[in-house]
Amino acid sequence: MRLLLDDLGRLARRPATWVSYGLVVGLMVFVFVVIGATANSLPDRAGGGQAALSVLTFPGAYDSVLAFLIGIGTLLAVVYGAAVAGSEWNWGTLKNAIARGESRAGYVTALFGAVAVVLAVGLVVAMAIGVVAAAVGATMAGLSTTGLGDATYLGALPEKLARGWLGVAEAAAIGFAIATLARSQLAGIGVGIATYFGEQFSTIFFPDIVKFLPFHAAEAAVGLSQSGGVTVGNGGVQDAARLAPDVALVVVLCWLAGALVVGALVTRRAEITG
Repeated sequence: MRLLLDDLGRLARRPATWVSYGLVVGLMVFVFVVIGATANSLPDRAGGGQAALSVLTFPGAYDSVLAFLIGIGTLLAVVYGAAVAGSEWNWGTLKNAIARGESRAGYVTALFGAVAVVLAVGLVVAMAIGVVAAAVGATMAGLSTTGLGDATYLGALPEKLARGWLGVAEAAAIGFAIATLARSQLAGIGVGIATYFGEQFSTIFFPDIVKFLPFHAAEAAVGLSQSGGVTVGNGGVQDAARLAPDVALVVVLCWLAGALVVGALVTRRAEITG
C-alpha cells in the first residue's frame, strides 16, 4: 500500500498524466460540439445526416461517449503505460528502489496498480465530461435530451464503465510490458504504437484471428453496438467478427495478466547496473 500511494503521488505530478487526459477530453469535446454546431447545415439531415446526429441522441449518446473513450483511450493507454514503465529504466528510479531493498516484483506490481487507478479515475471523469459535451451538442442541434435520465441505461452504465476500464488497463499493461522488455521509454512508446496500428490494419486480412487480439477484445468486452455510434479505433470490425462481450472479457483478462507477468519476470531477472 505504501508503494501504491507513493506511485499515485508521482503519477499525479507527471505531465504525461495530464497531457493524456487533456488529449482525450479535448478531442472528445471538440467532436461532439462540432457535430451539434454543424447539424443544421447537413445537406441530408433526414438521411445520412440523421446517422451522424444519432451519436448525440440520448440514451444512445452514452454509448457514443464510451465508444469514443475506449477507441482513443486504448491507444493513449498503451503510450501512457509505456511512458511510465520506460521511465523507471531511463531515469534510474527502479535501480534506486532496488537499492533501498524493495522487491522487484512488488515494485512493478504497485506501479502498474497506480497506473490502473489513474486510468479508472480518468475514465469516470472523462465520461462525465463527454456526457455534458454530448448534451451541449444535442441542444445545439435541436435534439431532445429527455433520454439523459433513462433509468434502464443508467443502471447498466457502471458495468459498462468497469468493462471499459479493464480494456483500457489491458492496453496500458501491453505498453507497460513492451517498455519493460525494451528497458526504454522511447522504444516502448514506439513499439506500442506500432503494435496498436498493426492490429488495426491486420483486420483486413485476418478478421477471425484479430478479434482475439488485445485492442479488439477490449472494445468487444464493453458490449457496445457498432451502429449509430462514433466510429473510433476498431469500428471497422463487423459484428460477425466480434467476440461475445463475456468471452471478450475473459480474453482481456488473459492479456492483462499475461502482460503483468511478463513485466514482473523481466524486471525480476534483469541485471540492473550503473
